[in-house]
Amino acid sequence: MKAFWQVRGRAAKMDLYMRITVYALPWFMCLGVLSPFPTHLVREPGPVAMAQGLTALAVVQTVLSMHAVRRGIAHRLDGAPAPWRTATVSVVLGAAFAALTVTLQATGGLAAAGDDGSSLVLLLMFGLSPSSISVCALSTPRRLTAATAAAAIVTGVVVEATTHHTSLAVATGFSIGLAGVYGLGAFRSSLWYMATIWELDRARDTEARLAVAEERLRFGRDLHDVMGRNLAVIALKSELAVQLARRGRPEAAEQMAEVQRIAQESQREVREVVRGYRQADLRSEIEGARGVLAAAGISCRVDDALGTDLSPGVQSALGWVVRETTTNVLRHGNPKSCSLRLTSDGDRAVLVVENDGTPTAGAVGASGPPGSGLAGLRERLAAVGGTLSAGESGGGTFRVTAQVPLSTPGGPTGPAHEGIENMTNEPAGSTRTGADAA
Repeated sequence: MKAFWQVRGRAAKMDLYMRITVYALPWFMCLGVLSPFPTHLVREPGPVAMAQGLTALAVVQTVLSMHAVRRGIAHRLDGAPAPWRTATVSVVLGAAFAALTVTLQATGGLAAAGDDGSSLVLLLMFGLSPSSISVCALSTPRRLTAATAAAAIVTGVVVEATTHHTSLAVATGFSIGLAGVYGLGAFRSSLWYMATIWELDRARDTEARLAVAEERLRFGRDLHDVMGRNLAVIALKSELAVQLARRGRPEAAEQMAEVQRIAQESQREVREVVRGYRQADLRSEIEGARGVLAAAGISCRVDDALGTDLSPGVQSALGWVVRETTTNVLRHGNPKSCSLRLTSDGDRAVLVVENDGTPTAGAVGASGPPGSGLAGLRERLAAVGGTLSAGESGGGTFRVTAQVPLSTPGGPTGPAHEGIENMTNEPAGSTRTGADAA
């Protein structure tokens, strides 16, 4: 039994608890049917036989109500067919129970010990509750409440006609209404509770899956940023080495040695990405971009107006921009020059990378299918409050502009600065959601 309970999750435990509670309610109602008999039942063959019939009907109603409740829960939560047949039989038995109870009262079978009609009220309230619970899953609360009111009025009129006791008729009608409202409230509230539990459980599962998916996207984006430029350089230098080797030039060995160095550097950076500790350095990326572009025959002009007046987090964010834009310059279009300007407007660091020779389709997809690099940069910068814009700037040039907050008004330890540091120093194996995961 302990293992049966421990293997269940929290949602399954709460669901089982609520089901047991709902299933037990009709049995308590069934026991309530027996409460008037010990003191108020007349000990004669006729009343005793009717009391036995009422007890048998109560037991059958209870069993049917448990089946109807189980099917009703499945209908409401899982979309299973509604238990119309079971509920109809339960309602018919409930009507028979009410008729037999009124007959027992009218014939004086409950007149022992000076009964004032309270036994009739108790019998109807307890005996009709299982039937009420059986139909609670079949319609809306408004319609069920209206049906309960109609049943209460009809039963009250019947009691008035058979006993000529107005106060008893009113009490009987009230008990029927109370039984219906109680059954409706108990079942629907339990059903709502179970539905909420499973919805929260599914939400937790969805959140976990999204966290894993966003971590995969982050890893894929980082891997693209790391390997994109390096692979482009390797391809370029390998092609150059092939041409030099065909001409018998000794410089081919130097180019292949450079390819080997870049490949080894790529291996190191991939390992750092896997560990989740990779941090791009702006100055290193700028110098690397200058050298790579020069090797490809592309002139590169750098205008750095900020010097070293940037926090490591801001430098890392802009370093990713330099790396990705350099990759795009190498892979797309046919540029002859590239310029990089790093300035500040007082609150934000602004990096502008511009290259010429771009066809009308734009540098991102000029000579191949559109990549995901700039989209990844937008997500990365958005996580620290930055922005990225990219597009043609006229005259056959393509411009990428990135802006990253230098700090928040509260100083360098404000949220924006912390966001930048968190982006570049993520713990290994961490998972994030929302903007942080971008």
